[in-house]
Amino acid sequence: MKLFNSLTQHKEEFQPLEPGVVRLYSCGPTVYDFPHIGNLRTFLFGDVLCRTLRHKGFEVRQVMNLTDVDDKTIARSIREGVTLQEYTERYTQYFFEDLNTMRIEPAWQYPKATEHIPQMLELIKMLEDKGHAYEREGSVYFDISSFPKYGRLSGVSAEERADSGFGRLDSDEYERDAAQDFVLWKAAKEGEPSWDSPWGPGRPGWHIECSAMSRELLGDTLDIHTGGVDLLFPHHENEIAQSEAATGKPFVRLWLHGEHLLVDGMKMSKSLGNFHTLRDLLDKGYDAMAIRHQLLTAHYRHQLNFTLEGVDQSAQAIARLWDFADRLDELQPSETHNDEVSQAVAKAREDFEAALDDDLNIPGVTGTVFEVMKVANPALVEGALDQQNVDEIKAFLQVADSILGFIAHEKQSLDTEIEGLIEERNQARKDRNFARADEIRDQLLAQGIVLEDSAQGTRWRREV
Repeated sequence: MKLFNSLTQHKEEFQPLEPGVVRLYSCGPTVYDFPHIGNLRTFLFGDVLCRTLRHKGFEVRQVMNLTDVDDKTIARSIREGVTLQEYTERYTQYFFEDLNTMRIEPAWQYPKATEHIPQMLELIKMLEDKGHAYEREGSVYFDISSFPKYGRLSGVSAEERADSGFGRLDSDEYERDAAQDFVLWKAAKEGEPSWDSPWGPGRPGWHIECSAMSRELLGDTLDIHTGGVDLLFPHHENEIAQSEAATGKPFVRLWLHGEHLLVDGMKMSKSLGNFHTLRDLLDKGYDAMAIRHQLLTAHYRHQLNFTLEGVDQSAQAIARLWDFADRLDELQPSETHNDEVSQAVAKAREDFEAALDDDLNIPGVTGTVFEVMKVANPALVEGALDQQNVDEIKAFLQVADSILGFIAHEKQSLDTEIEGLIEERNQARKDRNFARADEIRDQLLAQGIVLEDSAQGTRWRREV
């Protein structure tokens, strides 16, 4: 299995440090608002990565942090007049609800920043003792000049960082020796939550949170670190600097970054009216699995242009897939084996594994499922599949769903009135009362119920 390493800019064969165990850290949400679909695309990328690693036989120890203390969480909790914990706990719950709705499988651990302050203080003290950090007026900064390897991941040098303005964040509030240095510990401000430290009351900087929590739960060196490409610089670059300066060991062996999500060809923005949360889309009637399908239609290293028309197309694709699975369940198998279908499933399995092994090519994985449908559908309609064919297709769909997560579904039920109309139509056809049969068909179609007549009998599906 080869994965693209952002650090080396090459695809590399993946082998964990400890055989059979993957130590994986994923940058999680800042719990100050509902996740938007760009966040969800990044979380989905982590989800299919973990599903794939488990499929390959690895034990996956994925840690995803919850940033529950930063400028945004503090400002919004003050604005609402509630404690920081009350505010962030609410949005933490919303985050987990959205993950569950999107069938994103739980991480091994979800550490909260506020519950790991001692580990952060320990790491900052290590950096100070080794000459990589300094204190100014109760705040502590990382001295980038003390770490010559800065910029290996992003290609941004310390000088370029200073020129770009990234290093000047908080420059009005905090004094530092050089503009490119970044804060590890922020001195307390009046009215804000704070914790005691050797340098006085304050709170952690954003970057130190991930280094401390990953070290606490996964050790000094990680197999894989994931996140959106927007975090590559400065966040991930700073994580490398502070972690390796403190421990003297490589921080991460394989960096994976998901690309940006565009909406209608543009950056998502509330002012442009193209800003979507999952809850917004569900309220408008879109199906969560159609959204999941749409967010997986582009390779994780490629930009994805998200459109509502695209979600509609995904809904149609999902409906065809679910209908195929339902008809497979209802089929009375024939006595004759269909070699063509069996061969198509075997090839799909090979192509499925090849797509996974090629840097997590999920669109390619999805393609294998619809290729099986394309070959098997005519035989399914004609009832020309034996039990072995059915079992092979179902087994493949189950494996594919272990990665894709949108194939399994609950078959929709009909209410008593609709069931009665279908029975009445079947009797009308037997009685050759085709006018009444057509009338019932049109009546059901007006309610979004499509009837399909075949040699296997009459079946129904909801119109997409």
